[in-house]
Amino acid sequence: MARPQEFNTAEALHEAMGVFWEKGYEATSLADLLTATGLSKSSLYATFGGKRELFIAAFDAYRDERTREMHRVLGQGPARHAIEQFFRMIIEHAGAQTFCHGCMSTNQAVELAPHDPEIRQRVEEDFQCIEDALALTIERGKREGAVPSSADTRALASLLVVAFPGFQVMVRAGAGHTRMESALRLLLSNLG
Repeated sequence: MARPQEFNTAEALHEAMGVFWEKGYEATSLADLLTATGLSKSSLYATFGGKRELFIAAFDAYRDERTREMHRVLGQGPARHAIEQFFRMIIEHAGAQTFCHGCMSTNQAVELAPHDPEIRQRVEEDFQCIEDALALTIERGKREGAVPSSADTRALASLLVVAFPGFQVMVRAGAGHTRMESALRLLLSNLG
């Protein structure tokens, strides 16, 4: 008879996500994961399969959480304001009391995606999801009259997606608030 599981899988996954998000995949050791999750090596392997499988489960949980948050932000209020808030959240993380580790998808676009097709696919899906959500919000902005109806929706959404990891990287690099605000104003000027 199997022993009952004595830990919360979702909680362990969340703790592992935090370690991978902070350190990246390569720099995260099995010891780091065992310390963060409180699991024994046998429990970690029995539940998640190994470091890579745990990483993928944590990355997918992160992606689901961030997608829900993005849709929440982009769905609130007038479209132009919603897009501004979406980018402003990145800038506000720069001033957070605790160090911001950026967007895990952007981090993985640099760390693993160049040589790992499975991670590359997930990163590409994430950026496409952001583009699709921004395109819907831009279309809403056109209906509201805040974005010129002649604007190319997909081109604007694509530009915003290219800017997204740029903002993430600049925040992690310590770019000043004034610089980021100036860049955001210029980016939003493309919406009309």
